[in-house]
Parts: sequence; structure tokens; C-alpha cells
Amino acid sequence: MNVYKNKKPAWVFLIPAFLFMAVFLYYPFLQNIVNSFMKIRNLGGGAKGVNNPFYKNYAELLTDPNMRVALKNTVIMIFVTLFGEVGLAVILAMLVDNVKRGTKFFRIVYFFPIVISATALGVLFNLIFQYDGGMLSQLVGEKTNWKELYPLTVMMTPVVWQYVGFYFIILVTGLNNIPEELYESAAIDGATRWQKVRYISWPLLHNVVCTCAVLAVTGALKVFDLPWVMFPNGAPLGKTWLTGTYMYYKTMQAPDIDYSSAIAFFIVILGVILSKVVNKIFKERDY
Repeated sequence: MNVYKNKKPAWVFLIPAFLFMAVFLYYPFLQNIVNSFMKIRNLGGGAKGVNNPFYKNYAELLTDPNMRVALKNTVIMIFVTLFGEVGLAVILAMLVDNVKRGTKFFRIVYFFPIVISATALGVLFNLIFQYDGGMLSQLVGEKTNWKELYPLTVMMTPVVWQYVGFYFIILVTGLNNIPEELYESAAIDGATRWQKVRYISWPLLHNVVCTCAVLAVTGALKVFDLPWVMFPNGAPLGKTWLTGTYMYYKTMQAPDIDYSSAIAFFIVILGVILSKVVNKIFKERDY
């Protein structure tokens, strides 16, 4: 028992982990905040003094039309993620939980998209929505420029398709942790399958759904790879900017490092605020 009461050996393992996080997480984050107030144009270049005024980049965030588009699209992405990814994952998890045979097959099928490279998925969906010879155009029977007519729908469809399986696995694991005795007792009392879901599965899955909602909101703020592969540089005509893709553009394509640092810090602040709001809305419950 004395071995478990003595907490000093724990520091031997905690300090290296803390140092690793300090060097590769906290220091870059603080340096990024400093960079947002400096004059830095090229990646890897030195700062040429402090901006005049020092809050210049944050003032530009309020007037930048591309940033307004990126913020609007990101808000849409958050709602699509919550209702499309998490909502669909809840339905699929409930359905699979009520299937007695083939559950492993459905888990593999639904989780499979998450293990595919985002670049490969982007190329795949580009082929699906291609104007000339694309699968969708062939099914409709006429050449349609889907990416110009419905850019946000085309961009968000593969994102939802890829991440439904991620939340599905989390939710199925949560359902598996619900004691089987509760369902057996409900069956003895004459509960229908819908009543079991309504009064047992959903309430006991509530906290897991809360976790998924927070992950979905923060993930929507930083989503980058799939949208960038399908719509680089905010194409068409800057309609598909997201906060993550616009930050990357300002860092790599149109070097403006101090401004991209301000965007990055803004994304972090927005993520913290939204995660708190989501936690308030989906209050975790004790059972």
C-alpha cells in the first residue's frame, strides 16, 4: 500500500512528458502569439520589428472579406459536422447495436473511410463530381459543373462521409458499455425496442455524444486536407475558404506569416469558446 501512497516516483515519468509538450506545443503556441504582432513576411524569415499599430493583423481580421467568407463557411461546416457526422453516426450506432449478426462487418465498413488518405479521397471525389465524364454527371445524363454550382455541398460531402465512421466507433463503444441487464429488465417489463432506445440507450449515451460534439466542433475549425485538395486557393472565386485553408494559404501561397499567425490564434480562441458553448448546451449528466 505504501507504494501507491508515495507519489514522488510519478514525477520521474511526468517531467519528460511535460518538457516534450513545453518544447513542441506550448513554446510554439506562445511564439505564434508573438509573431502575430510582428512584421514577418516570409516563412522562416526574421521579424522586422513590431507592426504599427501592434494590433494591425487583428484589425485586418475584421475587414478581410476572405476571412468573413472563411468564418461563414466554417460555421456552416460546424453545423454540417454536428448534424451530418455526429447525427448520422448516432443513428448508425443505434441500428448496428440492435443487429445480432454482422456487427463486425458494419464496423469495418463504416470505419473504413477514416483510414484512407485525405488526398486519395479528394482525388476520388474530384472524379465523382468532374464536369466532363464524372460519375455523377454520367448518372444524371448531362454535363454539370457541380463544383461551381454547389461548391460548399461538394466540399462538405466527402468530409462528412470520411468522419462518420470515426464518431460511429466511439458511439458503438459507448453503447457496448451499457450493462445488458438493463435491457433484459426492460424486456421483462414489456418495453418495446424503441422504448429501450428512448429510455436506456439514449440517456446513457448522452455523455459520449457530448464528447463527440466537442470533437466535431473543434475538428470543423481546423479541417484542411480534403477541402484543400478539392478546392485549392478558395476556388471557385474564393467561395470555399475555411479558416484552416485560408490560414494555410496565407502561410504558404501568399506569404504573410504574421497575419497567418493571427488567424491561427483566432482559430484557437474560437475553438475554446465554441467548445465551452457546446459543453453548456450538451451538459454532461451523472447517472
